[in-house]
Amino acid sequence: MTKKIEKKRTEDKQLALAAAKIAQDRNCTDIMILDLTGISPATDFFVIATSTSDRQARTVADEITAEAKKQGHKRFGVAGYNKGQWILLDYVSVVVHIFDEDHRDYYNLEMLWGDAKKLTIDD
Repeated sequence: MTKKIEKKRTEDKQLALAAAKIAQDRNCTDIMILDLTGISPATDFFVIATSTSDRQARTVADEITAEAKKQGHKRFGVAGYNKGQWILLDYVSVVVHIFDEDHRDYYNLEMLWGDAKKLTIDD
C-alpha cells in the first residue's frame, strides 16, 4: 500500500471513529463501525447508529458534519435529514447511517455486511 493510500485510509478511519463517538456521546444506541475495505466496491467504512428521535438524529448528523468538515472531509451527499428516520451522510469512503429503531431493524445493514470486520470506538 502506498503512503498516500495508507494516509487516506487512516484519515477515513479517524472520521468513522469520530462519527461513532459523536453518536455515543449523544446517546445513540447499538453503534457499529463496519470496515468494508475490500468487501464493498463503493465505500470503506459504514457507521451505523440508532437514535431515539428525529431531533436527536438531526443533531448527531449536524455534529458529524461539523467534525468531518473540521477534519477536511467533503460530504458528497445527504439523504433523509428532514424526516430523521434514516439519515445518510455520504463521505464516499465513509458512509454514516443514523436510523430510528424501526428502520434499523427493517434494513439490517449489519446483517447484509455480516462478513465485515467490526471496529470499536476505541480502535
